Amino acid sequence: MCDMKPRTGLSTTLTQTTTLSPIQIMTIKLLELPTLELEQRIQKELEENPVLDENIQNNNTEEGTPKKVSLSEYSASDPTPSYKLYVNNHSKDAKPQYNTFSVKESFQDSLIDQLGYRDLDKKTKFIAVFLIGSLDGDGYLRRDLQAVSNDLAFRFQIEASVEEIEDVLKIIQDFEPAGIGARDLRECLLLQLNNKSDSESKTLAKTILTDYFDAFTKKHYDKIMSKMGITQEELKDAIDQIIKLNPKPGGQLDDSYIEQASQITPDFTLEEIDGNFIVSTPKFNMPELKINKQYAQMLDANPTSKAEKEAASFVKQKIDSAKNLISALKQRQNTMLSTMNAIVDFQKDYFREGDETKLKPMVLKNIAEKTGLDISTISRVVNSKYVDTSFGIIALKSLFSEGLMTEDGKEVSTKEIKKILQESIEEESKSKPLTDEELVIVLSNKGYKVARRTVAKYREQLNIPIARLRKEL
Repeated sequence: MCDMKPRTGLSTTLTQTTTLSPIQIMTIKLLELPTLELEQRIQKELEENPVLDENIQNNNTEEGTPKKVSLSEYSASDPTPSYKLYVNNHSKDAKPQYNTFSVKESFQDSLIDQLGYRDLDKKTKFIAVFLIGSLDGDGYLRRDLQAVSNDLAFRFQIEASVEEIEDVLKIIQDFEPAGIGARDLRECLLLQLNNKSDSESKTLAKTILTDYFDAFTKKHYDKIMSKMGITQEELKDAIDQIIKLNPKPGGQLDDSYIEQASQITPDFTLEEIDGNFIVSTPKFNMPELKINKQYAQMLDANPTSKAEKEAASFVKQKIDSAKNLISALKQRQNTMLSTMNAIVDFQKDYFREGDETKLKPMVLKNIAEKTGLDISTISRVVNSKYVDTSFGIIALKSLFSEGLMTEDGKEVSTKEIKKILQESIEEESKSKPLTDEELVIVLSNKGYKVARRTVAKYREQLNIPIARLRKEL
């Protein structure tokens, strides 16, 4: 395990100073950037600063010639050691490029394509395109049709009644995926049922959605059976039809085969070698940076003309900017690795297996104390950063949680309690789900003393409904 104390970094004394150096300010900004954004920032600097070069390891490659300036030489008056004129932003071993998500066709694009196969007049087609553009990410039209009519009139001078717009909406609702263009969940499910083959269970399902939707959502099954005069088996077959439907048809395209723009790329790689954890930062398209030597050698020239003096000032400014960037990148690298090593050291048991029950309670202050860095610095490192482990890519923020005491005095992470809670609910009888009060007893029997309101809070955070809504036939 590496030494936890950073040789370079943002110390706790930063919060006590009134002013920060340009390098410190730049380091703070760079710490906030995840890998892909940092890569883009470096590329931007390479494009905008002519004295900044990529450090290409090739003995046959000559030093790049600087862009023409009005000075013949520029050498040693700046006593900057050569090691401060370049930076390596990643580990020695190049890591393979991780797959990132690409943006493909949205469900709106698919609907526009399907619209092209319909023989529609110009006005109808315009309204259809407007409606498609008004659908939300789940594929629903959440707007009132009168509001749509008003918009068409005021913005595009197109007069269209609510009835006309509804007729156009029905055309869209006939498109794939089924359920698209619905105005609420009930309509969405009914549109999908209409596409299914006729059967007794389909007919019962449509009746339930049409006449007993509120009772269905609240799982008042006895009331439905009584009102409809059907058996429990018939109700079960009808519900089986409904639960197979997609409540978010717009997400069907996006989630199943169109991965969106949000790219998740690991900022760290964690490997266990001979029982020891090795933390590194993967190499992507992150160039090593250096200052062009021929620019650096121009610092001892004696400019005489106005043009030469202006060129000298320009080069000096760009070299200072480049050195600040290189130094800030070094500090970022040291701070990132120091923080990640401290997190791994704190959570060794978890990182060996990926078992969330092994997560120790950990807050930002714990890592700040281990590294000697400020809490705000740790927060910047952790935010929007990911680590690639043997059991998957993990968000660093997910490793932090408060803790509770067990009955035997052991401090455990809230994540551990949530995991036990989720497992208890998964193992319950679905015909008689556990209430929050009963879950308190279950957790207590397992050694976790938790109040009912805490159980309710954790259950909601896990997106698990109350007992009555978990009931199954």
